[in-house]
Amino acid sequence: MNVEQNQTGGFRSCFRRVTPYVPGEQPKEQNIIKLNTNENPYPPSPAVAKALREMEPDKFRLYPDPACGILTKALADYHGVGADQVFVGVGSDDVLAMAFMTFFNSDRPIFFPDITYSFYPVWAGLFRIPYEQKALDENFRLRSEDYAQENGGVIFPNPNAPTGLLEPLSFIEDILDHNRDVIVVIDEAYIDFGGQSALALLDRYENLLVVRTYSKSRSMAGVRIGYAVGSCELIRAMQDVKYSFNSYTMSQAALELGTAALADEAYFRTVTDRIIATRSRAVKRLTEQGFCCLDSCANFIFAAHPGYDGEKLFAYLRQNGIYVRHFSGPRIGRYLRITMGLDEEMERLYETLERAYGSL
Repeated sequence: MNVEQNQTGGFRSCFRRVTPYVPGEQPKEQNIIKLNTNENPYPPSPAVAKALREMEPDKFRLYPDPACGILTKALADYHGVGADQVFVGVGSDDVLAMAFMTFFNSDRPIFFPDITYSFYPVWAGLFRIPYEQKALDENFRLRSEDYAQENGGVIFPNPNAPTGLLEPLSFIEDILDHNRDVIVVIDEAYIDFGGQSALALLDRYENLLVVRTYSKSRSMAGVRIGYAVGSCELIRAMQDVKYSFNSYTMSQAALELGTAALADEAYFRTVTDRIIATRSRAVKRLTEQGFCCLDSCANFIFAAHPGYDGEKLFAYLRQNGIYVRHFSGPRIGRYLRITMGLDEEMERLYETLERAYGSL
C-alpha cells in the first residue's frame, strides 16, 4: 500500500477533523502564582469540607442518581424555580455542549461575538452547526442590532469573556424580543462577581436558557459542576439528549458536595465580596502603572499597557513564576487577562510588572 495514500485515505478519511479548544495552562512547578484560568483563590465553603469527610464510601460502588435529584432540588430551591426547570452537568462546558446539541439544529447560523469564550466555535464545528461571529464594537461591547437578523440561535457570556464587560438586563431583553423563535443562551459563568442575572427574565421568556457554574464563585473547579435554568420544556429537551448520550453524568461526590455548597450562603457572599474588593484595588494599581483596564464585572481583569507588547509582558511574567492569560488576535493581542488572586499574590504581580518595565 502506498504510504501517502494510507495517511490520507482509508480509515483516516472517516476522522472528524476539528480545531480543539485550548484551555489555560496548568503548570506543574511549585511556588508559582497562577492567575491564568479564573479559578477562585479561596477554598470552598467549610460545609463542603464537612460533607466530604462525612461521605459514605459504600455509596461509590453504586451508580449515582441519573436524575441528579438531590442537587437539582437544592438548585431549584436556591433559585426559586421548579425542579423541572434545572439541568445539571459536569461543569458548565458539559451543560453548554448539551445546549448546542439540543437547540442549535436549524440550517440558519447561530450568532455569538467574535471576541468571546473560544469554546463556542469549537462546539459549532464539532456538531456541524453553521455560525456567524458578530464583531464587538470599538469599546468591546455587543451590538444588539447584530442579533436582530434571522438566525438559528444566540449565545454569549454575560459578563463576556475575556473582556469581563457586563451587558444590562435591558440589553438581554432586547435580544430576546428580537429572537422569539430561537433559543437564547446566556452563559453566566461570572455573574456572581457583578451584575443582575438573566434568571430574573425566565418568567417572561420561554426561549431563555441561563447557564451557571460552580467553578468560579463557589471555588469548585476541580469538582466539575455546572447547571442550566430555563423553562420545563427546554430542560426536558436537554434531558432527552443527555439520556441519549450519557445518563450517569454526575458523580455521587459532585452531587453531595454541590448540595452542601449551596447551604452556606454567608461564606459564598464573603468570598465573592473579597474578590470584588481585590478587583477594585487591582484596577487602581494597574492603572497607576499605566495599564488601561476594561470595566470588569468578572473575577479577572482584561488590561493592556500602551507602552508594552502584551505577549512580551506575558512571557516575562511567566519566566518569573506568574501565569496570566494572553490571547493572540488583531484586537486583543495587547491585552492580558489577569485572574484575581490572593492579595499577597497580586502584590507580587505588581512588583514583577514594575521590574518588567525596565527590562523589556
